[in-house]
Amino acid sequence: MPHQSLCVIIPVLNEERMIGPLAEALFPVLEGTGLDWSVLFVDDGSTDGTMAGIRALAAGNPRVKALSFSRNFGKEQAMAAGLRAADADAVILMDADLQHPPAAIPAFVAQWKAGAQIVYGQRGNREADSFMRRATSDAFHAVYGAMAGGRLPRGIVDFVLLDRAAVAAMNRLDERARFTKGMFAWIGFRAAVVPFDSPDRLIGETRFNYLKLLRFALDGIASFSTLPLRMWTYIGGTISLLALIYAAYFLIKTLLFHTDVPGFPSIIVSIMFFSGVQLLSLGIIGEYVGRIFEEVKRRPLYIVAETVGMEAPAEIAPDKAPDA
Repeated sequence: MPHQSLCVIIPVLNEERMIGPLAEALFPVLEGTGLDWSVLFVDDGSTDGTMAGIRALAAGNPRVKALSFSRNFGKEQAMAAGLRAADADAVILMDADLQHPPAAIPAFVAQWKAGAQIVYGQRGNREADSFMRRATSDAFHAVYGAMAGGRLPRGIVDFVLLDRAAVAAMNRLDERARFTKGMFAWIGFRAAVVPFDSPDRLIGETRFNYLKLLRFALDGIASFSTLPLRMWTYIGGTISLLALIYAAYFLIKTLLFHTDVPGFPSIIVSIMFFSGVQLLSLGIIGEYVGRIFEEVKRRPLYIVAETVGMEAPAEIAPDKAPDA
C-alpha cells in the first residue's frame, strides 16, 4: 500500500507574528502522524511581512509551500485555492491563529483512517465568547437549519479534514458567494465530528466583526435556500387577503351605517408599514439578484501573484474546472 499523504491548508492574512509559533506547534504533530505531510499557506493579500516569514520557513523546509494572492479576495476564496492546489490523499483546513489546536490533528487522522471522508472540528468551549456572539451564532444555526434542511452540524468551524474524494467534489463547486461549511454538508460523504477546546488567540484580535458575520450569514442562507423568496410570496398573499377583507368591511359599513372621515394617523401608519414591507421584500430579492450578477460574470475566484515551493497553477476557467 503506498504511503498516505496529508496536506494542511492554512489561509493567512497579516499573520506575520504567528508564522513561527504556528510552525513550532504544528510540525511536530504532523511528524507524529506517520503520514507524508506538507503545509500549504494561502496568503490572502497580506500587507505585512507574512510572505517573508513563509519564504524563510520554506527555505529550511521543502514541505512548506505557499500561494499568494494579488490582493485580498477573502478567506472563502483562500480555502478554495488551497483545495484546488493541494495534491494529497487528505487535506486539513485550519486557521493560523492556533485557536484550531494542532494537537487535535491526530484525532482527525484517526477518524479518516476509520473510514470518515469528512471530519468536522466542533468547538466545545464557548465561554470566551460574549453573550451576544453566542446568541447570534445560535440564532444563525437555527435559521439556517430551518431554511437549508438542517444539514450543518451545530458548532463546527473551519477546522476540517477532507478525503481526496471530498476535495474533488469541492473543486467542482465554482460559485462566487461561498459558504464553505454549507458546501461541506451539501456534498455529502461519510462524516465524523472531533470536538476540541479552542485556546485563546496568542497574538492580535479576530477580524470578524458583527457586520462581516452578518454578510457571511446572508451568504450562507442565500447560497443554500430560496425560502426567503418564497416567504415573500406567502406574506404578499396574506397581506392582499387581509386588505380585501378590510375593504369589504368598510364597504359594508359605508352602505349600512355610513362612515366617519377616516383618521389621518391610521392612513400614515398603513402607508409606512406597507412601504417598509415592500422595501424589505425588494431588498431580499436584491440579495439574490446581486448573487446572480456575480455568477454570470464568471470572473475567477482569485488571482495568484506568487508561489513558494510549487509551480504556479494555471488559472482554471470555471467552465473547464477538472472533476478531480
